[in-house]
Amino acid sequence: MNVKKVLFITQEIVPYVSESAMSSAGRYLPQAIQEKGREIRTFMPKWGIVNERRNQLHEVIRLSGMNLIIDDTDHPLIIKVASIQAARMQVYFIDNDDYFHKRQMLVDENGEEYPDNVERAIFYARGVLETVKKLRWCPDVIHCFGWMSAVAPLYIKTAYKDDPPFANAKVIYSAYNEKPSSLSVDDFKRCLSFRSVDDAFLSGLDVDFSSPDVLNRLAVAFSDGLVQAEDGACPDLMDLAAARNLPLLAYPGTDSLAESYGEFYEKVFSESQK
Repeated sequence: MNVKKVLFITQEIVPYVSESAMSSAGRYLPQAIQEKGREIRTFMPKWGIVNERRNQLHEVIRLSGMNLIIDDTDHPLIIKVASIQAARMQVYFIDNDDYFHKRQMLVDENGEEYPDNVERAIFYARGVLETVKKLRWCPDVIHCFGWMSAVAPLYIKTAYKDDPPFANAKVIYSAYNEKPSSLSVDDFKRCLSFRSVDDAFLSGLDVDFSSPDVLNRLAVAFSDGLVQAEDGACPDLMDLAAARNLPLLAYPGTDSLAESYGEFYEKVFSESQK
């Protein structure tokens, strides 16, 4: 077993949010991987719908306190943690009053998408990566789930590539059908800017920023492997990944999670060593 440490950058985990294909994967896949003897760390956004008291979240003071600058504005990074006792699994939550406090997930209580969803995704990705640096923990594989994690592969392979926790990590992206339906190209590029990721770099990418599927496509461009996380999901994305010769895992179902994903982790890790 070459892959000994796996970082999960999830979007949803049951029981903190309602059950869905994504929240179930966020809950049961890390547990299955851990039970096979691998070390894990798991993150999700602290959505406003997460009941902190019932789920016994508490702030981790030693990890909180940093400000992340997005579009020239400081946003405090707050880290909270809770445990799923039945799974012997700890979950880290990325929180911020502007992006998550009293706010739901993709859409608000009226079913309208939040206009700053891309900013929220950028804050989340950078918040996770900064926290992993503070933990001084070096994963072999980083598994990202859904649109909220979609910019993490870009940052891991560029702005954070020389940081020890990420220098040798392989990135896998699980693609789901859900994604923001609209975003401003100029706003997106401006908010993405960080370290080596500047306008010149982004303009040189083989990614159509005007595409409604730009988040997924950006994730594929910087990932080492792609998972079709729902039956029949994102066929165009699967074709794009195949054209890039990325290792692919077609929808593996919900049985034998540890075996299906564990084998895929090993495949991606081994192929990238060649």
